[in-house]
Amino acid sequence: MKPLSEEQTAKIVAMTMDLAREGRTAELLEFIDHGLPVDSQDEAGNTALMLAAYRGHPQTVRALVDRGADVDLRNDRGQAPIAGALFKGEDEVVTVLRAAGADLDAGTPSAREVAQMFGRAHLLE
Repeated sequence: MKPLSEEQTAKIVAMTMDLAREGRTAELLEFIDHGLPVDSQDEAGNTALMLAAYRGHPQTVRALVDRGADVDLRNDRGQAPIAGALFKGEDEVVTVLRAAGADLDAGTPSAREVAQMFGRAHLLE
């Protein structure tokens, strides 16, 4: 089997990022289970986990964590998935990421800083 070109790989990554945004877990996992690295990043450094967390898809986040996704991998802006979930008010996603060991001090701003800014510190207690 011939290796994929950079262009083909970029298209696959873009497709999987859309699946993560939409919470289409089963379809997303098909790509991962067939060899796409779980921590693949788009042109902005976002991972499927980051996008699923930000869009409020706890089942997708949980499935990616189960496949070994790095819960602290930041995008090109230094943002961590848990801070994005806190910013968007996605409490269930925050719970999943905390259970997976997300670093509350990772990223800029950190999850702790976001929680303070938006009165959501109780979620981190």
